[in-house]
Amino acid sequence: MFRTTLYAAVLLVLSYSASHAAQSSIIDAEGIACMGDDRSRKQTESAALTDAKKKAVEYVATHLTSETEVKNFSLEKDLVAAYAHAEVKLIQELSKEWYRDPNAGDCLKVRIKAEVIPDRAAMQKLAAQSPAMADDPSAPLTVRAWTDKKSYQAGEKVKVFIKGNKPFYARVIYRDAAGEMVQILPNAHRTENYFNGGTMYEIPAGGDGFELEVNPPFGEENIIVYAGSAPLGEIATAPRGGMLEVKTKAKDLGVRTRGIKIAERKDGGAGRAAEFFEDTVKVTTGK
Repeated sequence: MFRTTLYAAVLLVLSYSASHAAQSSIIDAEGIACMGDDRSRKQTESAALTDAKKKAVEYVATHLTSETEVKNFSLEKDLVAAYAHAEVKLIQELSKEWYRDPNAGDCLKVRIKAEVIPDRAAMQKLAAQSPAMADDPSAPLTVRAWTDKKSYQAGEKVKVFIKGNKPFYARVIYRDAAGEMVQILPNAHRTENYFNGGTMYEIPAGGDGFELEVNPPFGEENIIVYAGSAPLGEIATAPRGGMLEVKTKAKDLGVRTRGIKIAERKDGGAGRAAEFFEDTVKVTTGK
């Protein structure tokens, strides 16, 4: 997959496809439940987790309406509706504390990191109604990726471009036909991972000291773009040419990346959210 000369060679062909894009929010949320006379300890744990997930959705909906400031009322309505039917995925249980309440008895407070994923059909409707939202800094985070051509042959050089509608942190992963993964951004030549909104970034850029060159194995491959309004979670990598070989297993990559560093509230409470965006773009290469 690589040359070990002056250039790091990566094989890919990328065309942007909004159908593979997914917006969500990562949030720290807190839930509480008490045992009472008719609830077991296990049922209380389940109830506390359900309460935390419910509060996660409520906070994200409030965050979107207060901070994204979508100007068009119908679009704002669709956005709220999309999160009203959101799926909540548990990323990490941050803490679990049993305590005695004088009135309610034994209670459990659980704090989680969760991903709130809006209804995909509603988000697709929203994007279709207003394509300009992809460039609107007041809309939910969107990061697009594309290349200079849609097809490449062996030996050709590839240029990858990314652009977000607002400032974002990003990680760009290339997965070849054999399943091997490299991180093409950030890399050994470009260590920055924070990017301005409304600016197009090129990979590789003039001063990077490497090129992306099409080489075997050929077939269907992927470019995976992870982006967030807060710093992304860490993954395991190792230097390989001008790139970084991904050591984290493919099944853990998304979860590790979603372990974003959400800033603590000044009062120490839960309920901070960060916007998140993932796009997997299909890739093909040939001789």
